Amino acid sequence: MPAKLKQKYISEEDYLTMEEVSPVRHEYFDGEIFQMAGASDNHNSIAMNISSELHQQLKKRQCKVYQNDMRLYIEKEEIYVYPDVMVVCGKPEFKKYKSLENLLNPILMVEILSDSTADFDKGRKFEHYRTRDSFKEYLLVSQKNKQIMRYTKQPDGSWNLMDFIGDAIEIELFSIECSLSMNDIYDKVEFDA
Repeated sequence: MPAKLKQKYISEEDYLTMEEVSPVRHEYFDGEIFQMAGASDNHNSIAMNISSELHQQLKKRQCKVYQNDMRLYIEKEEIYVYPDVMVVCGKPEFKKYKSLENLLNPILMVEILSDSTADFDKGRKFEHYRTRDSFKEYLLVSQKNKQIMRYTKQPDGSWNLMDFIGDAIEIELFSIECSLSMNDIYDKVEFDA
């Protein structure tokens, strides 16, 4: 989870007012604010690779790719977060606050795992994401090795997990009728020995 700022409970309106002028991004959970840390070179490369590949495949379709600066609002919990990559198909819906746009209807979300956020991204954050009716597919992408976990929502509302490890693997994204190759996702990514 991102670093918690020391403060008392803050209202949703105070958070949004602060976020409107802040030079750094913050996530908001249950009245608490968490500052987003800077990302590693691998994190940035992976996010850019995924965004670029999806953007290219969705170019002539009514789908749009968002990368880590678009805030997602989860109204059932009053939570604001910045997923690494999101895709919306159809018309994007927003909750607006002054000049801020907060996305409401992603179909696909991607989180690139780091040591400080992996448990949160796999657990509590995924629980919150699942409250979005539009949400159908979730990728958790390692930046330490070529490994991706893909969760897909089933017709009965349950979620199916598939784990992909290694080179030359094609990952089908059923929610948006696209695919990503492991080699494209990890292009120019260097792993520690």
